[in-house]
Amino acid sequence: MRIALFQPDIAGNVGTILRLSACFGVPVDIIEPCGFPFSERSLKRAGMDYAAQAEVTRHVDWSQFQASRSGRLILLSTRGTTLIANLGFRPNDTLVLGSESAGAPDFVHMAADAVTRIPLRPGFRSLNVAVAAGIALHEAMRQTGSVPQ
Repeated sequence: MRIALFQPDIAGNVGTILRLSACFGVPVDIIEPCGFPFSERSLKRAGMDYAAQAEVTRHVDWSQFQASRSGRLILLSTRGTTLIANLGFRPNDTLVLGSESAGAPDFVHMAADAVTRIPLRPGFRSLNVAVAAGIALHEAMRQTGSVPQ
């Protein structure tokens, strides 16, 4: 299981996801360019001391990420038609989250093996990307029996 962040905009969200990654033992792929300098203070603050323990791979662009990946790409998107609980995750899936400002472009949607969404109450558009990553990761790990005990 992996998390991939496509061109993230907000350092604090990336820091939070790095903390999530460290706590659950799941590697993170950062697909650049980022909308902030990767060493920004808020990234370190949000990730606290956990960020240093996260396994992070930075990719200069989508092509480099695609060349290095294995397993299925599972895109979280407000455009997803399959609810997250109905997807059927596998242990080698990579959970892909788009940027906070623009989501994932069409070419990422087309590359995904599945596009899923987290159900929300009517009238609500989306969750914070770090919150969505936590929900999706836990559901994927629950389904695959890999939640830390």
